[in-house]
Amino acid sequence: MDRVTLAAMIDQTMLKPTVGYEAASAWMEQNRDAGFATLCVSPFLVPLAAQRLAGTCTNVCAVVGFPLGYSLTETKVEEARRLVQLGASEIDMVMNIGSFLDGEDQLVTDEVAAVADAICVVSGDVIRLKVILETGYLTPEQVAHAARLAAEGGADYVKTSTGFGPRGASVEDVRIMHDAVGPDVSVKAAGGIRDLAFALELIEAGASRIGTSSGLEILAALEGDETASAPEGAGY
Repeated sequence: MDRVTLAAMIDQTMLKPTVGYEAASAWMEQNRDAGFATLCVSPFLVPLAAQRLAGTCTNVCAVVGFPLGYSLTETKVEEARRLVQLGASEIDMVMNIGSFLDGEDQLVTDEVAAVADAICVVSGDVIRLKVILETGYLTPEQVAHAARLAAEGGADYVKTSTGFGPRGASVEDVRIMHDAVGPDVSVKAAGGIRDLAFALELIEAGASRIGTSSGLEILAALEGDETASAPEGAGY
């Protein structure tokens, strides 16, 4: 795999709660021309990211209901709608994990559908919706079921983890999700992905997007440069 192809599969991420405008601005400047699919940022940083990424091939990704997923559906819908208005072209929404574990399948599917509908209505452009399952709380059977519910609701991607849950992505998660949703919905692996070998293993298992704060280091490793280091206060 070449550098351009791999970079276009990475959501370079900064979601630490301690990062403000100054650190985020420097981080965006460092990453804006690397060819990443998106820079994934906290909601309040979306306007800054939209400004800093203008004219590049990299889009803005924002999180909704993050990181716990238990916001009201109406809150998630309004948050997603507003973030698209501010410049986000991809939304990573956390599933209502508690409702899912209680067997409230229809609530889970309806919530995904409500957010998907809202972001389509507010923008004339294609807005991708990724639904975070937080697989660390789920059994393999639940991972497959949650992925199918998200797909039924209209998710473009199912995503493993927030990076703030009990664990990050695993190859098994990705394989289960990929098999569950089939070819029409993509899989994003995120959480704990810090080196090239693991990223490639996840891609081989079926992930077409990688969420990481170590994108520059992963690309450097692909090119044989092991000296690159992540900026302090990056993401997960």
